[in-house]
Amino acid sequence: MGYRYLDDAITTRLHEFISMLNEESENGSIIVVEGKRDVEALARAGFNGNLTVYNRFKGITDFVDSHSRIRAKIILLLDMDRTGKYLTSRIISQLQYRGGRVSLFYKKALTRISNGKIRHVEDLSAYAPHLAGITGGRQDLYFYV
Repeated sequence: MGYRYLDDAITTRLHEFISMLNEESENGSIIVVEGKRDVEALARAGFNGNLTVYNRFKGITDFVDSHSRIRAKIILLLDMDRTGKYLTSRIISQLQYRGGRVSLFYKKALTRISNGKIRHVEDLSAYAPHLAGITGGRQDLYFYV
């Protein structure tokens, strides 16, 4: 895992991104990620809300059936790879058909903030030391984050 240099503007925007996600979670929105590494990366970056892991369901139909009756906003933070794009399009079409509210704002915002460098949510773990306030050249401190 490589450590990237971040300027203050990107760090500030990532802090704002995480705090906005925390606020959405507090307001009852359902935030969906693909797997447990995504959950760990968001937690290391400072997210402390509730997440729904897509891989805990038995497929798109099972996921949509369990979330179509919920009237909360569903925020999809699936990866920007081929599988993530496919899942995103299928989930959106099925949830919107059933009257669900789906948001891709945060997925697009993460891409804009990182200038396209974060294609998987788990890539946030490389930025976590900067978001936690540890900076400088001592890489032995990254272990404690």
